[in-house]
Order: sequence, then C-alpha cells, then structure tokens
Amino acid sequence: MDRRQLLATAALVAATPAVPLVAAAPAHAAPPSPTLPSRAAIVSVLRRVTDHWIGAHGNPGDNRWARATFFSGLTAVHRLTGERRYLDYARGWAERHGYGLNAGVTTRHADNHNAGQTYLDLYEIEPEPAKIAAIEDSLRRMVYTDRPQKNDDWWWDDALHMAMPPFARIGRLRNDTRFWEKLYGLYNHTKRVQGGPGLYAPSQGGLWYRDDRFLPGGILSPSGRPVLWSRGNGWVAAGHVKTLKTMPANAAHVQEYRDTLAQLVRALRPIQRADGFWNVNLADAAHLPGPETSGTAFFAYGTAYAAATGLVDAATYLPVAARAWNGMVATAVHPDGFLGYVQNVGDRPESSQPVNYGTTADFGVGAFLLAGTELAALAT
Repeated sequence: MDRRQLLATAALVAATPAVPLVAAAPAHAAPPSPTLPSRAAIVSVLRRVTDHWIGAHGNPGDNRWARATFFSGLTAVHRLTGERRYLDYARGWAERHGYGLNAGVTTRHADNHNAGQTYLDLYEIEPEPAKIAAIEDSLRRMVYTDRPQKNDDWWWDDALHMAMPPFARIGRLRNDTRFWEKLYGLYNHTKRVQGGPGLYAPSQGGLWYRDDRFLPGGILSPSGRPVLWSRGNGWVAAGHVKTLKTMPANAAHVQEYRDTLAQLVRALRPIQRADGFWNVNLADAAHLPGPETSGTAFFAYGTAYAAATGLVDAATYLPVAARAWNGMVATAVHPDGFLGYVQNVGDRPESSQPVNYGTTADFGVGAFLLAGTELAALAT
C-alpha cells in the first residue's frame, strides 16, 4: 500500500476511540481528531519545538543517553527539512565530545552507546571514519574480544533503544552479521531470561516490565495492579523501529522484531486515553493519572512506523498515532515551542512527579521529534 492509499484508507475509519482494557483517566480537553494534519503543519510544529530547544541551550550538553536521544530526534528533523542549522548544532555537539562515548570504548553499558546513533547519522551525511571509530570499537569489543558470550548487559528495557540500533547499523555498514547475532543474544536475554522469565510480558498483551523489580510478585501499583511503565515501553518500541529501519527484511530475527513491535502496538490501542496520551502506568489508569508526553511520543513513533510498513492495519492504527500527535500538539506544545508534560528522569511512574505543563526533558523532546518526522512522511 503506497502513502496515498494508506491515507485514503485511514480516512474511512470512524473517529470513535477504542474501548480501553483499563479505564482511561478523564481528559481535560475535547478528544483530539484522529485525522493526520498536513505535512506542512507537522513540519511547522517540529521546527517550533526544535528551535525552542536549540535557542534555550547554547551549550549542547553532555553525550549521555538523555541528551543523545534529543540529538537522534534532531538529526531526523534535519533529514526531513534539510535545515542546515540543525546539522550544524548536532555536529557541534558531536565534535565537542570528540565523537566519543561516556566511559570510553571499553564500556558495555547500553546508555553509553546511545550517542553512537547520532554519530552514525552524521557519518551517513559526511562519511569520515573518525566519527564512528569509538562506537564501532566499543561494540566490536563486545562482539569479538570482551567476553563475547556474555549477554546479560541489558537488564532493563530502556537498553533496547539505547543499543539495539548501533549494533544493527554497524553490522550493516561492515556487512558483518556477527554484530546482529550479538544484538540478538543481548535482546533475547532481556526479553526471555532477565529476572527469570524475562521482561517481555505476553500475559500483559506484549507489553514489557521496566526491569525485574516489577515482575510478577514484585512492585505493584497502590491499587495492587502491575506496573508497566509507559516510557519504558516507549524505549522498547523505539528500539525496535530503529533496528527494523536498518536491518534487511530477510535477516535472521527480523521477523521476531516485527512481530514483537506489532504486538506492543496492538496492546497500546485499547488503553490510549481519550485525549490521545497514555498514562505513566499502562496497567493502572488510576496510578498517577494525567497526560505524559515522552511515552506518548515514542508510542506515536512506533505506531506510525508499524502502520506505514504494514505490521498493523493502517486504517485502524494510523488514527491512533494521529490522535496521539494531535493531543500532544494541543496540550503539551507551548506557543513558543516549549514541550511540556514530560516525565523527567526516572524508572517508574512515581519518578520525577508531578508531571505538568511546565515539565520537560531533552529525551522527551527527542521522542517528539522522532514521532513527528515519522508522521510527516505519511502526510500530504
């Protein structure tokens, strides 16, 4: 199905929200339209949010996971718009850190590998070996020399976003499937082994626990329900999208990545709030209810990609992504481009509360930029 057919089909879908598995918190505004705005309208919002962040941050920041996620979104907006200022800002950040990794090339920590995504983006634009020397060296050590049989490094679900894409991209760049096999070994441990059963939860519709503290028998919400953290699942969705954008369709394990993303996207539809957002605890709408932008943005990104590539039915799921986007624009984007309702750094729904119109974070802005660029590709 091409883009025009996809949009025409989606336009036939009724705007009635899906019936939730758990009661959605009351919306504070009228439900947003499930109709995708024009490409120009999406790009206008992306520019406003991007320009606000850059204008407010003359110092581009460190090269850790949170700021690196912003830059992943920024390079996506550069690819969409061709805006030179965005490329210059991203290049300046990378050069400030010498295209290096936090903790150096011996690191095995997924958070430290996240910066490699932007270095690889910049390498694709202007291929210079020094740009990817550190990320390639670090991953190559894990694949070939530094305990290559050790696969328990990714013990939390955020790691899938931080490190799956660099392994996928270096493997493709070097035509070396050992990187893809290592990726799968790490991924499979997170999914099926970590904490005993793994963090993937088929009993919860294909959602994921953030880490093994939240597995059955562990931490529950105040009302005794499971804790399935929104942004944790958002990291999972984004990691799958970026990996699938890189790996050939016939490569080993790609079908599993496709199926897993599709299952997660299907699980999200019935628990989307009427205002387009998702709550911080996907399993308990009464647990700190309210809009939250970072998880919602990642879900819009994953859902848009899944609809565009046929992993899920476009007529059913493109309106889900459009409703999320329109809800964020109406509720979280300030007139000057500040992005609110972002839950700051944490590992569960209670982290960095309260979440409100004035709370933001670099990774939340990055997630929003990724969502918008994915949707702009589907708009006319």
